Amino acid sequence: MSETPPNTLQYRFDGPEDAPVLILGPSLGTTWHMWDRQVPELAEQWRVFRFDLPGHGGAPAHPAGSVAELTGRLLATLDALGVQRFGYAGCALGGAVGIELALRHPERLASLALVAASPRFGTADEFRQRGVVVRTNGLDPIARTSPDRWFTGGFAAAQPAITEWAVQMVRTTDPGCYVAACEALAAFDVRAELGRVGVPTMVLVGSDDQVTGPAEARTLVAGIPDARLAVVPGASHLVPVEQPAAVTDLLVHHFSTAWQQPFDTGQTVLPNAQAAPVPQAVPAAAAPAPVPAAPQPAPVAEIGPAAGPAQAAGRPDRYETGLKIRREVLGDAHVDQVLAESDGFSGDFQEFVTRYAWGEIWGRPGLDRRTRSCITLTALVAGGHLEDLAFHTRAALRNGLTPDEIKEVLLQTAVHCGVPAASSAFRVAQRVIREETTPAE
Repeated sequence: MSETPPNTLQYRFDGPEDAPVLILGPSLGTTWHMWDRQVPELAEQWRVFRFDLPGHGGAPAHPAGSVAELTGRLLATLDALGVQRFGYAGCALGGAVGIELALRHPERLASLALVAASPRFGTADEFRQRGVVVRTNGLDPIARTSPDRWFTGGFAAAQPAITEWAVQMVRTTDPGCYVAACEALAAFDVRAELGRVGVPTMVLVGSDDQVTGPAEARTLVAGIPDARLAVVPGASHLVPVEQPAAVTDLLVHHFSTAWQQPFDTGQTVLPNAQAAPVPQAVPAAAAPAPVPAAPQPAPVAEIGPAAGPAQAAGRPDRYETGLKIRREVLGDAHVDQVLAESDGFSGDFQEFVTRYAWGEIWGRPGLDRRTRSCITLTALVAGGHLEDLAFHTRAALRNGLTPDEIKEVLLQTAVHCGVPAASSAFRVAQRVIREETTPAE
């Protein structure tokens, strides 16, 4: 365990102090305990390092708003401990950290395992919508539906203790840190960069994962030059919890046989940064479980196709910047609909709006997006633009305004824009807020 300043992470070590370091990264809404059943066997050969995400598992609530920032905190933690080189396995958001390490800090990484991961997690809209729900209703609605996303129905029914553990793990997370992590996933998209991942990689997925399933896993394998795919039958999103023995076997095999030698940087490498020797096979250790474990089917491993050429990443002009901001603020669905409806007559206008309204004005650093949303709502009420008010109310929620703050903005417009205008605005905003903040069943 550790003291945790704002720029580092809460962590723990297991295993021999002189062994190579293997890091296990958690998923959004979980703690390092999601890896409990893997640790006994992994710790026989590696110095296992686990960490908690900010505000998870009792860790200090210092939100990290991007995968890059979270990765930076992990590296700052490791630097303080003298850990220079390591293997890394991460689940979902933890997997995004692993990809970030491989792309931006390849000299630190000896081997990589991506569990229930994706180069892009759903759509930005989905995660920003989840943030709106949490800001309005707290984490309880997300906690109650977590078992449906994380486990197969049969496992959840047969393992009520683990199911309740999952609910409580989410319920006790800091809401602000959870929302920040949602924003980090919303902005994460490395599809065009996968060809630059140069570390030996295993992509591991549950066959029944409905969150980041086999299709996303195959996208990773197709894009990463040195990658293998392992599909674990009878498992959903939290495959290390649902099928612990199969996952442990796969991790042991991968990190025992695919540990890349350090780059020749001319620098002294610390003892715990040395490449791991290929260990001899050891008998599987029985991992303790809170409840009887389900039978473990053998994993199915597939070799993924060769990677195609990576998409060239050009320097974005104002249009590309504006389109990115427009999507982040208004949502992909709205922007896709508007652009699909444009034609030769309106297309130039949509380009103008994207390039200058969004790329120039919304992209300026002088005001944050919350403030710009307040100004926009006021202007739309004053102008009577109720149709635009609807989608900018949704945008205000995505930008971090709460329903109470939107109410205060509209009350202020009643004073300066007139009661009739504000009355119409309240009806529009009330409908939108109900739609956006009602938790999904």
